[in-house]
Amino acid sequence: VLKRHGVLAKMESMLLPMGIGAVFGNEDGTNHGGGMRKIASAISLASMASDGGSSAEGIATTATTTGSVYTGVSDSKKGKATPAENREGGLLILRALCEIVGRPAEPFVVPLLAAALDETSSSSGSVREAAEDTAVAIVSSCHPLAISSLIVPILFEALQSPEWRVKACALERLTQCAETNPDRVSPLLPEIIPKVTPQVWDTKPQVTRAASASILACCQTNANPDIKPAIPDIRNAIVKPTDTMKAIDELKATTFVAPVDASTLSILCPILSRGLKEKQALSKRSCCVVIENMSRLVETPDAVAPFGPLLVPELKKVAENVAFEDIRDVALSALKALTKALGHSSVDEAVASVMAEEAKAAEEEQARIERAREEEKQRAEEQASKEEAERKQWKEAMEAQRLLDKMALEEEAKAKQADSVKKDKEKRSVKGKGGKCQGCGLKKCKKTCLFYSG
Repeated sequence: VLKRHGVLAKMESMLLPMGIGAVFGNEDGTNHGGGMRKIASAISLASMASDGGSSAEGIATTATTTGSVYTGVSDSKKGKATPAENREGGLLILRALCEIVGRPAEPFVVPLLAAALDETSSSSGSVREAAEDTAVAIVSSCHPLAISSLIVPILFEALQSPEWRVKACALERLTQCAETNPDRVSPLLPEIIPKVTPQVWDTKPQVTRAASASILACCQTNANPDIKPAIPDIRNAIVKPTDTMKAIDELKATTFVAPVDASTLSILCPILSRGLKEKQALSKRSCCVVIENMSRLVETPDAVAPFGPLLVPELKKVAENVAFEDIRDVALSALKALTKALGHSSVDEAVASVMAEEAKAAEEEQARIERAREEEKQRAEEQASKEEAERKQWKEAMEAQRLLDKMALEEEAKAKQADSVKKDKEKRSVKGKGGKCQGCGLKKCKKTCLFYSG
C-alpha cells in the first residue's frame, strides 16, 4: 500500500523538500550542503514506489526531481512550505508504522530518521514533540545490523547541524542505541568517542548533558571487565579535564587480564595522552605504567595502530626530557611495550613509522585544505562571474532603456514641431477646415470677395 499509493513520496516531499542529501547542512562551510549526501543514495526514497500506479509514479518523479538537487537553502526552517500540521501528521504516521506494524515497516521508516531529527528544530512545539517521539520509535524498531550501517552515520551527521535541538536529540538516540544494542555500539567506539567528545563543550547545557550521558552509555558497552569499574571516572575525565589524574590513578590500580581491543583503546588512549602532557612527573609515570600494562595485552597491531600517533611522541618526550631517571626508565619500558604492540622491532622504527603517518596525515590535511580553498575560490569566481554578467546585463538594459527614452523624446519633439507647422499654416491660409473661404464663405470666391485670386 505504501508503494502503490505513493505515500512515501508524499511524506518525503513534506518532510524533505530539498532532499535527504541536504539535511543537517549549514552556511558556515563546515558542513556545506548537508552531510547526508554521502550516506544516502542519489535516488529519492520515492523510488521505492516504482511498482505503483501512474499517480504514484507522478508523485515519485516530482519528489525525486526536487529531492536530489540541492537548492542552496540549508536551514531546516527555510524552504519548507508545508504547513506544520502536515509535517506533524507525517511524523505521527511514521511513529504509528514503527509501533503498530513493527519490523516489516523498517525498510521504509529508518531512512526517514534524518527527517525526524531535522524536525526537532522546528519552530512549532507540536512538531518538535512528534519528531522526538518518532525518532525514538524509529531507533527502537530498527534491526541491530542497521545500527552501524545507517543509524550511527545519520546521528554523526546530525551532530554537524547548527541547531542545538538536533544535536541533543541525536546524542539521546545514540544513548538509546548503546542501551538497546551494546554489542553493535561497542565496536564503533573508536569512531564514536572522537565525534561525541567535542559536543561536551557545546554552549548549550542541554547538548553538554546529552553528550556526557552518551559517552557514559557508549563506554559501558565495552566488554572488557578490567576497565568497567573505572568507566565513570574516565567519563568524568573526558567531561572535566581536571579529573584526568583521578581516572589515571584508578587505571593504575587496575590489573589488566583480558585482551585489549580497539574499543578499549579508544576509551583509554585519549585520557593517557592527556595525562602524559601533565606537568607533574609522577603523573607522567602513572600514565607510563598504565600504557605498559595495557600494551602487553593488545590483541593485534591493527587495533593499536590508530592510537600510535597519540602515545608514541609523548612517551618519547617523557623518556628523553624528564629529569628523573626512574621515570625515564619507566617511560622507555612503556615505549618498548607499545612498540612491540604496534608490530615494530625497535623504538626508532616505531617513531619513524609514527612520524611517517603524521607526515602523511599532514599532507592529506594540507591537500584537503587546498581543495577547500580551490572550491571556495571557484565558488567566489563563479559568484563574481555571475555578478559581472548581471551587471553587464543591467547596463545593457539601462542603455537600451535610455535609447528608447531618447527615441520617444525625439518622436515627441517631431510630433510637436509638425503640429506647430500645421497650426501656423492654418493661420496663414484663407481657407477654413472645410475648404471654404473665410471671407465669403464659398469654396470658389466671387469677384467681389476680398480674397479673390482670379
